[in-house]
Formats: sequence, C-alpha cells, structure tokens
Amino acid sequence: MMSRQAFLCSLGSLYLSLLFVFLLMDVYARPANNSALKEKPAESKDENEILPPDHLNGVKMEMDGHLNKEFHQEVFLGKEMEEFEEDSEPRKNRKKLMVIFSKVDINNDKKISAKEMQRWIMEKTDEHFQEAVEENKMHFRAVDPDGDGHVSWDEYKIKFLASKGFNEKEIAEKIKNNEELKIDEETQEVLDNLKDRWYQADNPPPDLLLNEEEFLSFLHPEHSRGMLKFMVKEIIRDLDQDGDKKLTLSEFISLPVGTVENQQAQDIDDDWVKDRRKEFEEVIDANHDGIVTMEELEEYMDPMNEYNALNEAKQMIAVADENQNHHLELEEILKYSEYFTGSKLMDYARNVHEEF
Repeated sequence: MMSRQAFLCSLGSLYLSLLFVFLLMDVYARPANNSALKEKPAESKDENEILPPDHLNGVKMEMDGHLNKEFHQEVFLGKEMEEFEEDSEPRKNRKKLMVIFSKVDINNDKKISAKEMQRWIMEKTDEHFQEAVEENKMHFRAVDPDGDGHVSWDEYKIKFLASKGFNEKEIAEKIKNNEELKIDEETQEVLDNLKDRWYQADNPPPDLLLNEEEFLSFLHPEHSRGMLKFMVKEIIRDLDQDGDKKLTLSEFISLPVGTVENQQAQDIDDDWVKDRRKEFEEVIDANHDGIVTMEELEEYMDPMNEYNALNEAKQMIAVADENQNHHLELEEILKYSEYFTGSKLMDYARNVHEEF
C-alpha cells in the first residue's frame, strides 16, 4: 500500500503536470504577432482609457492583423452581445433571440432576407460606432484634465507613460526641460507607433493638438477614412514579406504561427490557417486574382460599407439556410445560435412554436 508521503508526492507531481499542460494551452491558444501595440497586455484601467484598443467592435480584422472571431456576433447582436453569455440560461437566451428575429424581420413574413439582414447589420454597426463615441468622451476627459478641449502629444505621452508605471511628475518635468527620458526599447517602440498614429489623426491644418473628434479617430480609426487607410497600411506593413505593399495568400496565412509542440496546438494552428485562407480567397480578394491590394483591404475593413454588409448578410444566411430558400427561418437561427450569438441553445425545436 502506498504511504501517505508517497501519495502526496504523487499528487504534487500530477498537479505540476496539469499546470504545465494548461500553461501550454494558454501559450498556443492563439498564434503570436509582432504588432507592437499588442506586445503588452493592458495593466490598468488608465492604460485602457488612452491606448488604442486592438479590438474594434464591428470591424472584420483586428489592428494586429488577426481575424475578428466575434464579428458575426457583434454585427448581429450589437450592444446586446454581453447578454448572451456562456452560463446564461438557454431558455432566456432563446427568448432574446426570438425577439431579435422579430426585429430583423421587418415585413413580418416569418423569414429574414439578405436585404433585411443587411439593414440590421448596418444598424448594429452604427450602435458600436455610437458606443465608441460615448466612451471617447470619457477617455478624452482623462487625457485633457484642464478641459481646454485640446490635447498635445506631450500631454498624451505623459499620461501614457504614467499608465506604464513611470512617475508622472518626473516625466512631465523632464519633457518640459527637454531632458532625455530613460525608456525601455519596447515602450519606446510603442510610443513611436503611437506618435505616427497621432500625427495621422491630426486633421489639417496640423497643429499637433487633437480635439475630441480627432482623438476619436486616434483611438478608433474606423471612424475616419484617412485613419482607416493608415490602419490598413500598418496591417500590410506587418504582413507584407517582400515589401511590394500587397498581400499574397502565403503572406496572409503565414502571420507567425507558434512553434507546435503538441497535437492540440497543431489543430489550433491548422484551423487558424484554414480560416484565414477562406477569408482571403472568398472575401478579401475581391477580384480573385490571388493578390490583395491596399484598396481591397480598405474596402474589406470599412465597417460602414453597404456592399460588404450585403455580402456578409448573404454569408450569414448561407451558414444556417438548411432548406436553401436564401432566407432564414426562426428554427434555422435557433439551431445555429452559436454562430449568431456565441451561445448554444438546447432543445430549440421543442420550444420554438409554443414560445413564438
């Protein structure tokens, strides 16, 4: 019989083994990326308020070049996305989804057409836009404490470095006296990228001061056509391997995939490449010539592009259109609820007619 000491040692070894496995799963859960803005996770609420977010709601691609995995849910649920949680009661989520279906189905014919879905996608995207505007008001106040309606690059730089743990008063004094700042290489790289973005957001005539509207463009480039172009240039810069300012399929799918050390990581990498290949060939490469230009990527990234919204509507319908009538019935949306809401509903068919 195993002694108590031997048992505890065995239990400790098992715990360490499991911990190692979980750490591996976390490391390889998503392929790495070289984008400087994504290198460090946000460390405080203040940093979240002043650092441009990598993830933009309702935009198909992240700022670092990764595909937005939640895009379908964001343009179908809008601000209600948070209500559909993994641990929510399926019956409640089913009722919420039925209410959404009735709102999308504006002609009340019990089915959703591509045009109806397109209208809904545009409406939900605008919701995300308005939400960003409201959040920007709060964030702008955080970097404009004197309330003069303008923020200089130096003022922003001080707030940013303070959020990184630097002493705000000391930094402000050094900047005022044009003294050298002792900043680590990684933070300096982030600052350089932010400064480029800051200058791009400074509308003519350039005064190196951002007002609230310009600051919105700085944080949310999807709100400005000029900043959208700048974001596309940054993405292509990160992915373009031969420097021709265009993307081939191999460049698009070879955004550095992590070293694979186990089968689960291999499966994740394979799925990631498969998703990117499909998006490149079927959506982004509009003329199907095997090359994605800046113009094509810009059209793809524009969240308020009505043509894109219609194509997205048709794709969303095709996913769940089991009877192939080019429309979505309630039963189909409920059955494919995980695609539309991120929440899997059980026993949808048994309750659909009695509840709707």
